[in-house]
Amino acid sequence: MTTTVSNSSPSDPLAALRAAMLAAKVQACLVPSADPHLSEYLPDYWQVRPWLTGFSGSVGTVVVTQDFAGLWVDSRYWVQAEAELAGTAITLMKIGVATDPAHSNWLAEQLAEGATVAVDGRALGLAARDALLALLTPRGIALRLDLDLPGQCWPERPVLPTAAVRDLPLDIAGASRQDKLARVREAMLEQGAQWHLVSTLDDIAWLLNLRGSDVSFNPVFLSHVLIGPNNAQLFVLPGKVDAALANKLALENIQTRPYDTIAQVLAELPEKDVLLFDPARTTCALIDRLRIRTVRAINPITFFKSQKTEFELNHVRRVMEQDGAALCAFFAWLEQAIASCDATPLNELMIDERLLVLRAAQPGFVSRSFGTISAFNANGAMPHYRPTQESHAQIKGDGLLLIDSGAQYLGGTTDITRVVPVGTPTEPQKDDYTAVLKAMIALSRLKFPRGVASPMLDAVARAPLWDRLAEYGHGTGHGVGYYLNVHEGPQVISYRAAPAPHTAMQPGMITSNEPGLYRPGRWGIRIENLVCNQSAGESEFGEFLEFETLTLCPIDMTCVQVSQLRDDEIAWLNAYHQEVRRRLEPRLTGEGLAWLLQRTQRLIR
Repeated sequence: MTTTVSNSSPSDPLAALRAAMLAAKVQACLVPSADPHLSEYLPDYWQVRPWLTGFSGSVGTVVVTQDFAGLWVDSRYWVQAEAELAGTAITLMKIGVATDPAHSNWLAEQLAEGATVAVDGRALGLAARDALLALLTPRGIALRLDLDLPGQCWPERPVLPTAAVRDLPLDIAGASRQDKLARVREAMLEQGAQWHLVSTLDDIAWLLNLRGSDVSFNPVFLSHVLIGPNNAQLFVLPGKVDAALANKLALENIQTRPYDTIAQVLAELPEKDVLLFDPARTTCALIDRLRIRTVRAINPITFFKSQKTEFELNHVRRVMEQDGAALCAFFAWLEQAIASCDATPLNELMIDERLLVLRAAQPGFVSRSFGTISAFNANGAMPHYRPTQESHAQIKGDGLLLIDSGAQYLGGTTDITRVVPVGTPTEPQKDDYTAVLKAMIALSRLKFPRGVASPMLDAVARAPLWDRLAEYGHGTGHGVGYYLNVHEGPQVISYRAAPAPHTAMQPGMITSNEPGLYRPGRWGIRIENLVCNQSAGESEFGEFLEFETLTLCPIDMTCVQVSQLRDDEIAWLNAYHQEVRRRLEPRLTGEGLAWLLQRTQRLIR
């Protein structure tokens, strides 16, 4: 389904791109949301799509021809994209899910035989390139990967980040670089590979116990790693690794190399050897010059990183107590701010400001873990809405305030969503809130076989909503890193994802549990905790897992229709709130403590 909006003036970036396409004799230009590491969140240098279209969402694909420009986004961004594209020459192209290759199909169907599509090969994954070729080649359409046409038209393109790389102390990392490299080399041997290329930034940060700040909210740094039989090479921008850290790494047989030499080093690897790489996480620009034999498989680091050790989980539990204490102080403040908002204005931007102050006071705080979503009433119906100085709502009258926020601490990453009533909630709002709460509890209480594909769990959370003929467009759960990216794999709880073997649920994985319900133009509801896979015991049918809830913060009961909750659901809520009180009470005083005690009282039918 498409929604077309009006044309813009010819002086915008779109006109410049079309001129560059004419000069290069290219009929279409494809702009993915990606960088040379196929990251979800991008450094400013690679924010090409926002510069070209004005759409600020985190995911979207652009196709430009001489007479058409389209932005493909899934349902999470439809409302936002329609608003941000209004008055431009960009057509909103609605797709079912983020993995829908609709833009590729459009290119194959709309372009004439003999046409050429240009895309920067430095930001196109090998798997995505192969899928494109499968559609374009039979139609006689060529693909050029050696042109950065948008870059030619962006005179004030930001520079690549220069912030220093930091060494993560062993008492936080829990395992040495050498131990982690040894595990990876064992996995390489199983694949018959002497070399392993890693371009995913969170994998590199985990492997080498290093952190950076090249990408907003994610403690990673632009780099590639090439692991060999006896050494590893870290390809990083000049000046980011100081002499002391470089010497320390060298003593561990990890050499630092210039960032832009990775392709040349790969091209010089012995032809008789074998290189392991992940085709879904590696760009074609790095692979196309290879002479060495290759093995394509998921980075083994992805699995190691996702299964947190008990050492790491103990740090995460401590961090959750710190974050929970900050949140109790915040919600105590918020209740007072709402009560006095007629005299003292309250808006969405003030939510993030206050959260940041209170979290920053906690030991080991580093940064937010993503841009805070503070959304009142209709804004809450946009799952990825974020207030800005130019566009934000006042919080007053009656309605629902959705707050999705998180933080990076030394020792853990947090991500939590709560919904707070402002004024008097309506009965339909209470019904929706209760349905979402039932969905979150259903998944929280689930036991499941170890190794089950994570997408298979999604229906459990959605069932209470489906029962009301309701649905939501985003996934129910994503993996969460250990003082790393707030989104990581390989697990994902979403029926729209393929239940492949690599999505198997294993002990130690941290995943979000965040069902929602959104009424466009009215309100949005999402309740989110982070949970961790733990053993639930064994039987004649094998080993089973269950979720340990990690997040510690009371769930607002004002909007709950208690009559719609079963006894087992009430029992879960009471047990959760009892644990929250036990863990957070020693960390709180004053108004924060009073709020905690009030909000963790037993719920009685």
